[in-house]
Amino acid sequence: MPASRRSLHPEAIARIARLELRARAVVEGVLTGLHKSPYKGQSVEFLQHREYVRGDDLRRVDWKVWGRQDRLYVKEFEEETNLRLALVVDGSSSMDYRSAAGRERMSKYDYAATLAASLAWLALSHGDAAGCVLFDEQVRASVPARTRRSQLTGICDILEAPRQGTRTSFQPVLRSLAETLPPRGMVVIVSDLLGDRDGLFRGLQVLKRRGHDLVVLHVLDDDEIEFPFDGPTRFEGLELPEHVTCNPRGLRDGYLEALEAFLTEVRRRSAAAAADYTLIRTGEPVDGALVRFLARRASMAV
Repeated sequence: MPASRRSLHPEAIARIARLELRARAVVEGVLTGLHKSPYKGQSVEFLQHREYVRGDDLRRVDWKVWGRQDRLYVKEFEEETNLRLALVVDGSSSMDYRSAAGRERMSKYDYAATLAASLAWLALSHGDAAGCVLFDEQVRASVPARTRRSQLTGICDILEAPRQGTRTSFQPVLRSLAETLPPRGMVVIVSDLLGDRDGLFRGLQVLKRRGHDLVVLHVLDDDEIEFPFDGPTRFEGLELPEHVTCNPRGLRDGYLEALEAFLTEVRRRSAAAAADYTLIRTGEPVDGALVRFLARRASMAV
């Protein structure tokens, strides 16, 4: 990234109310040349059929299949599927946390939604297909991957809609995606990973068997990483109706030790599932996190 380029501080991004405008502000100036599809090529070989959805080009409908099954299917070809990006965004209650010291800063969910929308913008600008899934204990909303530029608005709509505010359950969500997503795409999970980790990694294994390129963007608040609390503090559960009032100085060493064990496990099991793992903290500029991620992907493709 050029030294003269100035990153946008999270507080500045948070002041942009509309997610679509926020994503465009983040992407502006990012080195989009780092973005490479793992399926680039000149082939026009037939890949598969998929069921017709509103907005598909009628010229791609396979009328022979329609005559046999009385249902509309379209043909997909290799050149039309350079990259099929599925953004899987955690909308559970734990994602609502934001640092007490920076109320103007984005919550984990705001940060994750901005990052996901920015990745969608990049994919669409390269002619790739992008879709999005919002989940907690189940899939709450989804937009199938498409290449049209209006797709970004649809993705932002589901990310900005009111959420249920429940806990996370990875395994049923990821198994459902494995059954519904076309194979050989890129699946990017954006989450704080505060949930059933065994279910998460079982779900990743299922997706991997379907040929997907897996990415885990682990979003944590600075407070969760540094545990800066001092003096009597009340900690309230976001996904459980529980709270603890204590002096955090007595808990800090044990908390940081448990956090390191958690991060070590997540990194190890992501590697075992052949998932590209990146830890992102909400105090980091979103465009900086995006460039760092894209640089890693570019180095892996060499």
